Amino acid sequence: MKLIISVVLLLFSLTAVASAGYSSHFDFRLYKKEAAETGPTILIIGGIQGDEPGGFNAAALLATEYTISKGNLWVVPNLNFESIIKRSRGIYGDLNRKFSSLDRNDPEYELIQKIKAIIQDKQIDVVLNLHDGSGFYRKKYIDRLHGPQRWGQSIIIDQETIKTQRYGKLMALAKDVRETVNAVIKDKGARYHVRNTRTREGDAEMEKTLTYFSIRNQKPAFGLEVSKEYLTHERVYYHLLLVESFMHKLGIKFKRSFALQKAAVKDKIDNHVKLSINDGKIYLDVANARRRLTYVPLKKSAPVDLDSNSPLMAIIDDRNGYKVRYGNRHVTYLQPQYFDYDSSLEKVSIEVDGQMQMVALGSIVEINNSLLVDPLPGYRANIIGFKKPGLKNEVGVLIRRNDIASRFSVDRKARLFRLEFYKDNKYCGMLLLSFNRKEATKISSLSTGIRVSSP
Repeated sequence: MKLIISVVLLLFSLTAVASAGYSSHFDFRLYKKEAAETGPTILIIGGIQGDEPGGFNAAALLATEYTISKGNLWVVPNLNFESIIKRSRGIYGDLNRKFSSLDRNDPEYELIQKIKAIIQDKQIDVVLNLHDGSGFYRKKYIDRLHGPQRWGQSIIIDQETIKTQRYGKLMALAKDVRETVNAVIKDKGARYHVRNTRTREGDAEMEKTLTYFSIRNQKPAFGLEVSKEYLTHERVYYHLLLVESFMHKLGIKFKRSFALQKAAVKDKIDNHVKLSINDGKIYLDVANARRRLTYVPLKKSAPVDLDSNSPLMAIIDDRNGYKVRYGNRHVTYLQPQYFDYDSSLEKVSIEVDGQMQMVALGSIVEINNSLLVDPLPGYRANIIGFKKPGLKNEVGVLIRRNDIASRFSVDRKARLFRLEFYKDNKYCGMLLLSFNRKEATKISSLSTGIRVSSP
C-alpha cells in the first residue's frame, strides 16, 4: 500500500537567529501523512502555547513516529515555535487569543493567517488542539485542584453540535471518545471529563480561540487538555490515548514505532533525538549531551543549517556561539571553531575491535575495546580528547577509551566522542565514537522518510 508523507515548511528557515534587542520568527511545520486508502482527515495542532510540553511533544511523535494506512493525519507540532524554544506561554501574547480579530501590525499576524488557511482547507474534517491544562476539571468544586475552574483531563467543546455533513455532533463524539479512553485508564483520578464552554452564549475569551474559529468555519473542533500535574512524558501518554481514540472513531488506521506505555514514551522523547548540521558535516546525539561543546568545526561565513528527526529542535545564534534547544529544553551550547569545508571524503576504512569496516561520515561507530583508522593519504584524523606528544595525525594509531580524556565527550556519561577528518586545513566531516553502547545510528535516518516541500 502506497503511503504519501510530506512536510510543508511555513514561515522562515528552521535555523533561527536571536540576539540582544532582536527577535526573529521561527517556522512551524505542517506534516501531511496521507494514505492511498481514502478516509477522513484530522488536523492535530500542538504548541499553540509554548509552556505546554505535553501537547507539543505528543504532536511531534504523531508527526514523526506514526504511519497512516487509511485516512489522513495532518500535524502542526510546533505552532508557536518561538515561544516553545524560549519557554514562554507567548512571546507576543497568548496566541490562542488571536483568532477573532488581530491587528495587521501584530508580529504573529502572518502566522495566524497561515494556520487559519490550513484549518479552512476543504480536506480537513476534524481539528484537535492539544493543551496542557491546570489541575483536574470537575463540574463541581472539590478542592483547589479539582473543580470547574480547572481544565486538565478534559475534552473541550464550544457547543453541542454544529451544522456540517460529518462529525457535527460534538458532544456525542466527545463522550464516545471519553468512554473509550477511560476504559483503559486504571487511575480513576486521571480519567477524562467533557467540558462544554458554551462559547457563543457569551464567553468572550473562548470566542478568540482556535477551536471556536474552527467551529465558526464549520470545522468540528476539540480542545484536548491533559493535567499539568503530570510529568511531561505522562502528559504525552494521555494525549496520545485521546488522539488515537479519535482516530479509531473516525476510521483512520495507523501504526506507531513504540509501545503506548509511559516508560516507552519517556524513552522515545528523551533518548531518540538526533541532529546534523551543515549537510551532515556535524552529527550529534541529543541524549545526555554536555552543557557545552567546544571547538565545533563550523563553516566560515555561512549560516548554520540544521536537520533533525524532531520538529522541536532549533539552533540559536548567540553571537559567540550557538544554543541548541529541543522544545523547552536546553540541549547544549556549541562553541565554534571556523573552517573552510571540503567534501572530497565520504567514507573511511576503520578497524573496530579487530574487525575492518567501511563507514560513511556522519555515523555512530559502536566500540567495545579499540579503534584504528586505516591510512588516509592526504587526510588527517583527530579524535577530540586524545593527545599524544608529537602526534598530529591519529591515522594508524590503536586507540582505546582510556586514551581519551572524559571532559571532551559529547555526552555526560563520557561514552560518545568526536572523530574528525581534515584535508590540509579544511574540515571534511566526522564520526561519533560510541564506547560500550548497543545502538548504531546513521545520519541518513534523520529524515525518517519524510519528503519536504515548499508551501
